[in-house]
Amino acid sequence: MPALPLDEAGKYVAGAYVVFLVLIVVYVAIMAAKLQRIERELRELGRLRRAAQARGGAAGGARLMSELLALGVSHKTAPLDLRERLSLTEGRAASALRELTSAPGSTRRRRSPPATGPSCT
Repeated sequence: MPALPLDEAGKYVAGAYVVFLVLIVVYVAIMAAKLQRIERELRELGRLRRAAQARGGAAGGARLMSELLALGVSHKTAPLDLRERLSLTEGRAASALRELTSAPGSTRRRRSPPATGPSCT
């Protein structure tokens, strides 16, 4: 025998469905707002890229790097095929570093290797 007779439980079930529906609508609204923000940022990045290409074309084709875009991907949540496409081999990482540090106006700062052993403080 159920804790509540079905004729009395109906209003609670309907209430639970309403709460669930409200949660879904709020979630969709949040995701829509995030999508709009991402689209706005992508349009701005496209505008900046076109402006940089126009400046580079006027300067005899020189590539100018005024901004660096950093993207992050979680190794816990990103699909394997995406992680494989974004991974850098040692050779690709070295060439990317050379390209970044050889850009006009860039400076490369040498870091000392991290200390090892129990004497680290």
